[in-house]
Order: sequence, then C-alpha cells, then structure tokens
Amino acid sequence: MESGNLKNNIIVSPSILSADFANLERDIKKVEFAGADWLHVDVMDGHFVPNITIGVPVVKSIKKITNLPLDVHLMIEYPEKYIESFAASGADILTVHYESISEFDTKTLLSKIKSYGVKAGLSIKPKTQPEQIKEYIDFADLILVMTVEPGFGGQKFINDCAEKLSYIKSRQKRGRYLQVDGGINDVTAKICTEKGANSLVAGNYIFTSDNIEKSINLLRC
Repeated sequence: MESGNLKNNIIVSPSILSADFANLERDIKKVEFAGADWLHVDVMDGHFVPNITIGVPVVKSIKKITNLPLDVHLMIEYPEKYIESFAASGADILTVHYESISEFDTKTLLSKIKSYGVKAGLSIKPKTQPEQIKEYIDFADLILVMTVEPGFGGQKFINDCAEKLSYIKSRQKRGRYLQVDGGINDVTAKICTEKGANSLVAGNYIFTSDNIEKSINLLRC
C-alpha cells in the first residue's frame, strides 16, 4: 500500500477537507500527480464533531477516480454501525476514534475492521493521553494522533500533542503507521517525524500551495 514516491519512509496523505468540493476530482488528481501517497478522507457527522462533511456515496465515487489508497477517518458517533458500508465503498484504511466507541469494545471494533480486509486505525483527540490506548497500540495497524481538535481544517498545531508520539512509537510493532493530523506544514512535520511519526495528514498546507509537489516533498524532509 506504500507508494514508490516515499522519501525517508514518510507517507503524505493530503486531506480533501481542504480541497475545492466543486472541483474535487481535479484537486484529487493534482495531489496524485504531485506525489501524494494516500488520500485522507474526513468523515464528520455533526455530532461527534461540530461539522458535517461527506459519507459513503462520496467515498465510493472518489474510489473510482483515483489510484491512491483511501485513508478514511471516521469522526462519527457509533462507528460500529458504518464499518461495513465504508469498507464496501473502497476504504483501504478505516480509522475510528477511541473516544467514540460505545457498543463495541475497542479491540472488537478494530478486529471487525480488519475482517473486511481493511487496515484498522485508532485515533485520539488532543485531551486523550496515549496511556489510555496502550493495550491497543500494537494491535491497530495505524495510530492517529490529532494535533488539533477534530472538526475543522486550518487550525493551529498543538505542540503538546506531539509529545505523545514517542510513547506510542516505542510500543508499536514494526510495519505499523503512526500518523499525525492537524496544523501540519513543513515546520510541524519535522517536529512530528523526529518523534516517530511516519504518516502526515495535511490539508491547507498542500491544497493552497502554489507548488503542490514541492510542498509534499518538503513534508518528507
């Protein structure tokens, strides 16, 4: 699932939350041709986070127009109800929030995601400490550390959140992904990768750039 564009083993996953939704295919092709490794798709329900974005039909449509793996981030309540639908829509990675898991326990939900042949991710919000998920770190395929409060793009990077990365990295199995999302640019990316992150989600920094290929490459430096 990793791209041949990788430099320093850093995966760049542009967030389409910052794309022009009236020209979504155009913007997806821009980042694909510029060397993006994955495509980050933020799904928000207006309940778990104070914003509403896209759902299964859009993910299914995106799958038809890109060869990039779809890195789908479910910022929704009751994610267990929607795992099968998003897996069927073409998600390659499904990341759920530790704080949103209700009916299912965390390991059961991650196992359910994996049962559909999809990589299972677990995300934590800024106020959640990594010790709270320590028993799942080496089971999930991906751990996503939010470095802003989830819900909207364009927020400022919270430096304290980056401190969680070393703890998580030291407990991950080889071949797992440690992802960060929120306020990522060429400066904050370096802070995160030095602490062990190997997957970077960036929205505004990439989609508002005059040179998308250069911006993507700078994240890997």
